[in-house]
Amino acid sequence: MIRSRLFIATVLGFCFLFGSLNANAQSAAPRYEANWASLDQRANPQWFEDAKFGIFIHWGVYSVPSWGQKDKYAEWYWHDMQDPKGATWAFHEKTYGAKFKYQDFAPMFKAELFEPAQWADIFKRSGAKYIVLTSKHHEGFCLWPNADSWNWNAVDVGPHRDLAGDLISAVHDAGLRMGFYYSIYEWYNPLYQSDVNKYVDQHMLPQLKDLVTRYKPDIVWPDGEWDHPSATWRSEEFLAWLYNDSAAPKDVVVNDRWGKECRNVHGGFATPEYGGLPAGRLVEQGLFEECQGMGHSFGYNRNEAAENYRSSTELLHLLIDNVSRGGNLLLDIGPGADGRIPDIMQQRLLDMGEWLDVNGEAIYGADAWKEAPKLEKVRFTRKGDALYAICLNWPGKELVIPNAPECTKVTMLGHNQPLPVEKKSDGLHIAAPVLSIDEMPCRHAYVFKLER
Repeated sequence: MIRSRLFIATVLGFCFLFGSLNANAQSAAPRYEANWASLDQRANPQWFEDAKFGIFIHWGVYSVPSWGQKDKYAEWYWHDMQDPKGATWAFHEKTYGAKFKYQDFAPMFKAELFEPAQWADIFKRSGAKYIVLTSKHHEGFCLWPNADSWNWNAVDVGPHRDLAGDLISAVHDAGLRMGFYYSIYEWYNPLYQSDVNKYVDQHMLPQLKDLVTRYKPDIVWPDGEWDHPSATWRSEEFLAWLYNDSAAPKDVVVNDRWGKECRNVHGGFATPEYGGLPAGRLVEQGLFEECQGMGHSFGYNRNEAAENYRSSTELLHLLIDNVSRGGNLLLDIGPGADGRIPDIMQQRLLDMGEWLDVNGEAIYGADAWKEAPKLEKVRFTRKGDALYAICLNWPGKELVIPNAPECTKVTMLGHNQPLPVEKKSDGLHIAAPVLSIDEMPCRHAYVFKLER
């Protein structure tokens, strides 16, 4: 009896101790106020800064017509068909008829060949570390069963399936992170057009909170913010809830698209799109993620031919360039309405994964080398005591690096034999290895590792 009482007392003591420690840990977690001064103090989670490479997915009702001019976004089909003199309306009238409404595409968006585990396998083999799916684009169609979009979501019509839920489960099972793009405005929602404040209160915020509560995403990636300031969208209120009280992971990541004044100023990372880096707080701190498609469109565009897609080499160089400046690349794919990833997109992703299998240590977790010399065909990253010179083409007999730090060993990733090095007045001269085609460790770009 005495031993039993001692055992019970001991267990209770441990429970009290662990309970106290847990309570202290929770109380020690920072709480953020619903204002940018407080929210902008939150550090970007390290996993995101280390990940470097993510995959964007634009998929929705627009994937049925899957058409746009070669220099436009196919996911803007409904918007662009409103112009009676435009190319999109001409295509629509000729192909589907003038009486065929955009909403009539929804039952045709069936996703009958969608295999989320297969998608997740391709993503993992690509070397990407995180995925961002368009849960809802500007058309308002949701890829999850949301009551605020009755009969305009993938469970009520079309696939009759929770596409967002099925994919995030498969991606997490594959060991990758995943989050959601969410358009905070909708082109033709009557409530948005009549009263934006009611729209935010009765539609947008409940919908966005439902998405977070259901799926606990690693990333919240809003868009469509440009009509109104963040105060109208109540973005600060939402972010305080997201960080403090929501079911999302404590290391959830957010972008900068929270109001027309926010880009590159407020949020976790800047989001340049097909262009140079803008000036602003986030880019200056190296917190940015460039998003681009493999062609021009984000949504699948049947009007784009093979020559409109960038090669695997070009896409890898895009990744390398962004990482060398301290940022990430979010590379887009546009699946078809049947749920298949186009073969050309799969091949590009697998080629990137093949290169990253050899050279990933120069990418993942790497930082920019701020003192890097400006060389046209070489980009630099660094990690710990190692410096990586990434040659965008074969350097010839030798690679010359001005301003190179002292090093004790130089190798080429995938070859790993020490290379002859000579310090001269114009920089460090590294003798490239003499290799046959069969001995080359990779294609597209070549990484020389300098160790102190």
